[in-house]
Amino acid sequence: MKKKIYIAGSGGMLGEAFYHQFKDEYEIKCTDKDVNESWLSFLDFRDLAAYKKDVTDFKPDYLFHVGAYTDLEFCEQNAEDTYATNTIAAENAVYIANALDIPVLYISTAGIFDGEKDLYDDWDLPNPLGVYARSKYMGERYVAENAKRFLICRAGWMMGAGPAKDKKFIQKLMQQLKDGKKELFIVDDKDGTPTFTHDFAKNVKALIEKEYWGLYNMVCGGQTSRLEVAGELLVLLGLTDTVTITRVKSDYFKDVYFAKRPPSERLVNRKLELRNLNLMQDWKHALKQYLDQYYQGYLD
Repeated sequence: MKKKIYIAGSGGMLGEAFYHQFKDEYEIKCTDKDVNESWLSFLDFRDLAAYKKDVTDFKPDYLFHVGAYTDLEFCEQNAEDTYATNTIAAENAVYIANALDIPVLYISTAGIFDGEKDLYDDWDLPNPLGVYARSKYMGERYVAENAKRFLICRAGWMMGAGPAKDKKFIQKLMQQLKDGKKELFIVDDKDGTPTFTHDFAKNVKALIEKEYWGLYNMVCGGQTSRLEVAGELLVLLGLTDTVTITRVKSDYFKDVYFAKRPPSERLVNRKLELRNLNLMQDWKHALKQYLDQYYQGYLD
């Protein structure tokens, strides 16, 4: 008998990875307010009554609460909507999971730190800088303080799902290259850790199978920067001779990216290492795998 997982808010890049990594070994139900796949059904997890009924009817063994608003500028301009989606909905998930006596998974982010340190482990205290970071940290705290059993997994700079759903750094660069840009303007004052969605989903699976509940940093190996990631992307694409990178400071993009961002979002998976369960591959390997899997022929 397969165990059952309800995956709420799974219409985005992370939900796509969870669907593919869990669908064969578990019976899953995936929902989102944006029904953009045949395997999705409609649910707005901000509606507690609807959320509770849909999960309860499915009778899952686990509740994965995956979705969130992650566009920092949108969040700054739509604070009430952001708190309803990223914080209150996480509280909804805890109510439901506790009522059903099942574990809940919550996705947190490296963005909850202020960047005053170079590296952050699982026990460093967050200090969120903006609406997005605060909404996610308040969700994280509620889950940790109130859920009977929980997994909180903190991701870094997410990459996954390809052109259809990736709205982050890699896809933005790939779109510029597809548009024929020969010069990329890349900030040299932002450090972080990429996170491949499929690696993330695999590591979540390992944790729930071991029942190692708690809070975990979960990012790819290796410490890097926006500048280095962009450089590695051009190497993997064979474009180092034809495309140049121009280093700029974050102020260069201040009109477009006006939300506060920490200078460092570098996480280390200390708890995963101590539990001998760190399955996250080096970010360079993950980036190559991501391009091979999702971007074949994209630039042709």
